[in-house]
This record gives sequence, structure tokens and C-alpha cells, in this order.
Amino acid sequence: MIGKVTRGSNVRHLLCYLYGPGKANEHADPHLVAGFGDPAELEPERLRGRYRDFRRLAGLLGQPLAAVNGDNYPKPVWHCPVRAAPDDRPLSDAEWARVAAHIMHRTGLAPDGDDLGERWVAIRHAPDHIHLVATLARQDRHRPSLWNSYRKLRDACRDTEEWFGLRSTPPADRTAARRPTRAETEQAARCGQGEPPRATLRREVCAAAAGARTEDEFFAGLAEAGVLVRRRYSSQNPAQVTGYAVGLPGHAARDGQVVWFSGGKLAADLTLPKLRARWAGPRGGDPLAGAAGLAAPAVRAVLRCAVAAAAEQASGEQEFFARLRSAGVLVRERFSELNPGEVTGYAVALPGCAGPDGTPRWHGGGRLHDSLTLPRLRQGWTAGQREAGRSGAFRFTAPERAEIYRHAARQAAATAEHLRHCTAGDPGDGADAAWAAADALHAAARATASPGLRRAADSFDRAARAPYGRIPPSTRHGDELRAAARLLAMTGQAAGQGAGPAGALAASLIALTEAVAGLREAQAHAVQAAAARGAAEQLHAAFTQARRRAPHPGQVRNRAAWPGGPARRAQDDFPVSLTEVVNAAAAQDPAGQRSRPHVTQPPTRARPAR
Repeated sequence: MIGKVTRGSNVRHLLCYLYGPGKANEHADPHLVAGFGDPAELEPERLRGRYRDFRRLAGLLGQPLAAVNGDNYPKPVWHCPVRAAPDDRPLSDAEWARVAAHIMHRTGLAPDGDDLGERWVAIRHAPDHIHLVATLARQDRHRPSLWNSYRKLRDACRDTEEWFGLRSTPPADRTAARRPTRAETEQAARCGQGEPPRATLRREVCAAAAGARTEDEFFAGLAEAGVLVRRRYSSQNPAQVTGYAVGLPGHAARDGQVVWFSGGKLAADLTLPKLRARWAGPRGGDPLAGAAGLAAPAVRAVLRCAVAAAAEQASGEQEFFARLRSAGVLVRERFSELNPGEVTGYAVALPGCAGPDGTPRWHGGGRLHDSLTLPRLRQGWTAGQREAGRSGAFRFTAPERAEIYRHAARQAAATAEHLRHCTAGDPGDGADAAWAAADALHAAARATASPGLRRAADSFDRAARAPYGRIPPSTRHGDELRAAARLLAMTGQAAGQGAGPAGALAASLIALTEAVAGLREAQAHAVQAAAARGAAEQLHAAFTQARRRAPHPGQVRNRAAWPGGPARRAQDDFPVSLTEVVNAAAAQDPAGQRSRPHVTQPPTRARPAR
């Protein structure tokens, strides 16, 4: 049994709707089942057979408002529909009257034995639900206290489920995301959208938070995804950001303004303070923590991406090195032998990625990319250009991306094993790892561009959140899994990765979601366990479908298109296509004055005479 509270200002109009035919003639036999007085005496009188006179009932309900009504009390009408599950047995009028009286008692609006409480009625016009209508004014000229009334309503509904043996519903633990309203759902259907904007924005915010290391990267990721962002600043300190709101281009209200959704309106763990708590873990000063164990090609790819990003954001040499160090990259400057104060080059390394001798594995800028040498970067800063982004330095080759996929699969498997130990021992120790599993799913869905993985990530969100919006303490396994999710997000979106690395990642994510389901069952959180089980089933279905669609080597007629063929090897080794190289050469030499090599044709063989 569930209930939903709304507020209004005109009690008579609400009574007319509840006693009317409904929007689709779904109201049948409307009548009172309970109220602040005898329902038979409060029942509106019939006029000329069909019509009813609501003046008396509306006047009795609104009479206490005359003493407390004012300009700051715009919506004094309290409306609460209470509905049973479709598979529950129909309740009688007497049972619904008991349900209504218990809800009014638990919420504190009309406690048992309090003759000076709010005036209220319960109207039934369908077999499976009733409508509670009350005016928020006590008869002793005081306003009621509505503190925590939603949670009290949820507790009252669970009490009635136990009384009458109805279907059990979960408690109000704030693990569920905000559902789209009916108006949002109908608007999306009219506009031909696949889902309401609230659901789209929640997914984009979750993906941006999973791939971000700092607050600036989070907002930059939202802007890159095409999401409108509005930051909220403090009234005491105008330079301090205290919150944010997001919107979609084209989703506007009647006045033409963009419809904004704050982070708290999307989910309980998407507010800016809770996102900051996620980023500021024990390894918050080392955003690239968790990269240990990567192969050398993947390490170079991560360093190339970090160096190119710092070069694009910096305007000079000192700012460039400062951004690298703030991103968690180890930097070693190379000085001139003739002029010891002059920096002639640099080398970078990842924390935890050491060579055979135990020292950091250093990579010079020229080894990462031709445009990332210090002289080339200085030329770009002097000319006010940012060549790193246009040179393809952000691109990951297929072997590099595959290595990061395998690294994320190993981290997911290790986290799943940790959650199994927590389930057998102390389930409370796995809260942070379960929360980090949502980041891994969202990052993997964005990286692989898999619709099935995206649906699984949306279904898993509730299983990852801690009850009542709490932030679990950070743990090593949770931080390492978040670091692997950031590495996945760094690779960018690339569909069609095949059943190799992407398949291993999907298999590890299936084991991870199943481990979270076992953890939630041990914690007696049935709804969160069901959400994790549903995500695991969706992952398994998507993985099976992808394996069926993957072509086998014997089914490929073109040998050059094989995974190990020459075309695929050339694409992996040269991420910049030949067309881009030819266009760049033509742009540098528009007049065609570049010398062209002369190709000598081989002599043709003479045809023998007949």
C-alpha cells in the first residue's frame, strides 16, 4: 500500500473532482467512508438525482482556516491518495475507514482522542484506493506540524499491510530515485521522447560523476554531454558554489524558460555536498590512484591523456606543471647543462607504476606524442593555440583501450570477492564498495555504448545507495574501483569492442552485481537486493546477445576485416586515418608545389604470337 501527498488551495474544487466522473469515467459510486464526524451526516446531499451540493461539506472543512489563514499560507488543503497493490484483495468500507483513521493518527494531523485536530474526510470511488482530504488548520487556531510527515505516512501504510495481509512494500529509506511526475511522462510521450527528461538527466549526471576526479571535471563532463548547467552560489560568499541544477536544451516550460532539476531532485546521492564527499576520499589527493597493474601501453595512454588535458587548460609552462601535479601525475623536469636554470624538457610517471628496479617508470613528452614535447607546447602557448586537442593526443588505440578494459575487469572481480567476504562477515564493511559499483557500471556503459549495459546501470542505482542518503566511509576497494571507472571514462566512447576485453569486463560486472545482491540480502534490504538481481539479469542478457551477434573468423569473408587482419592492425597502430594526413598535407601546401615522387611502371610482358 502506497500513499502520495499533494497540496492545494481550493477544497471545493477537489471535492467536485473526487465525486465527479473522473477524466476517463473511472470514478464509480463515490461516497465517504470516514471523516472527522459521522460519514452519513457529512455525505453531500444529492440535488436532482445526479448532482451534489458540496457547499456544506466544503464550508465545514474550510471553517478552521478562517482563524489561521494568511498571505504566507497559500496551500492549506492536504490531499493524500492511498492505493493498494493490484494483486491485493479488495478491502471493505470498514477496513478502508480503519486505514484512513490510522494514517491521520500516525501523521499527527488528527490523533485519536484529540477533538481539536484537523477536519478531514476519506472518499472512496474505486475498489483499490481512497482519497484523504484535510484542511491544515487545527480547531484551536493553530497550524499543524508537518515535520517528517512523509516518513510517518510510509510507516502507517506498512502497518496496514501487516493488519490485512496485503503485499509488503519497502520502507521509506530514500534509496529510490525521484520518479518522473505524470505531467513529465505525458509530455515526453507527446514529444516522441523515449523517456522523461528527469531520467535522461539522472543518467548523464551519474556518468559525469563517475568519470570526474574533481568538481571542475564534473561540470565540464556535463557540458560536453550537451547538458545545461546552472551553478548556485552562496549568499555569504559569492565565489563559493553551494549547489547546481541541470536541464536539457529544448525542455522548457510554458513561459519558455528551461526546466531545471537540482541534484537532490534527481537522486539522494547526487547533491553537490555528497558528490564532493565521493571525490574527497582518503586518496583524494591522488586522483589517478588505482592505476597500478596497468601494462606499459595503457600507462602511456593514460599519461598522454593527462598531459594533453593539462596542456590545453594551461596558458604557460608553470601552470602546465602545476596542473599535472594536481592531477596526481609525477613530474620530473630536465634542465640544461649550459644554463642550469633553463628547463629543456620533462618526463612524467604514474604513481604505483614502477619499473623492474622499483623506481617510477618515466615517459618523456616526445614518447607520448609528437605535439607534447616542451618546445612544441611552448610554441602553442606563445601563439595562443592549443594544438594538443587537434592533434589526436586524446585518442586511445584499440590495444590501449583493451588493456584498460582488462584492468577494470580485474578491479571489478577483486571488489566482488571483497563483497562476498563482507557478506559472510560484517555486511556493513561493503557499503562503500557497493556504492562504487554504480560508478563502474555507468562508466562501462558510456565507454562501450551498450544499451543493455546502460539499462542495467539505471536499474542498479538503487542497490548502490546507502539508506537515508548517508555517505559510507571510504575504503580501499571502493577507491580502487572508482579509479578504474575513471580510467574507463577516460578512454571515451567506442562501440563494437568485440567479445574479448569487453566480454571479460561484462562478466566481471555480472559477478559484481550478484555480490552486491548478496550483500543487500544479508543486510535485510529486499528492494535493493531485487534491484541488484535485476541488473545482473539485464547484464547477462546483454552479454549473451552480444556473443551471438559477434561474427566468428570462419564467417568473415574479407580476410582484411579479421580482428588480426592487416586492416585492423593498421587501424590499431595508426589512430589518425590516412585521409586526415592527406588533408593536413594539402592544407600546408595549397598550391601543389611539393615535389611528387616519380613512380616507374614495370615493363609489360610481350604477348606471344598465335
